[in-house]
Amino acid sequence: MRNMFTAGLVAFTLVAIPVAVQAGTLEGVAIGAGSGALIAGPPGAIVGGVIGGVVGGPNVVPRKRYRQCWTNRNGNRQCRWR
Repeated sequence: MRNMFTAGLVAFTLVAIPVAVQAGTLEGVAIGAGSGALIAGPPGAIVGGVIGGVVGGPNVVPRKRYRQCWTNRNGNRQCRWR
C-alpha cells in the first residue's frame, strides 16, 4: 500500500509540475500537498493542498517585460521598458 501511494505521489508530482509553473494557486497546492505528505502522510497531503490553495504560492513565472537601455548621441543613457 505504501509503495502504491509513493508511486501515485510521484506521478501526481510529475503531472502537476508543468501546471504549477503557470498559476500561483496551483503552485501553492503542489507545495502544500508535498510538504503535508512528507510531514503527516495522506491526511497531511490533503490538508496541505487545501491550505496551499487558499494561501497561494510563489510566482515563478517570469514576466516578459524587460528594460532596454542605450546611450544617445549626447552620451546620455536612456532606458525604456518593453
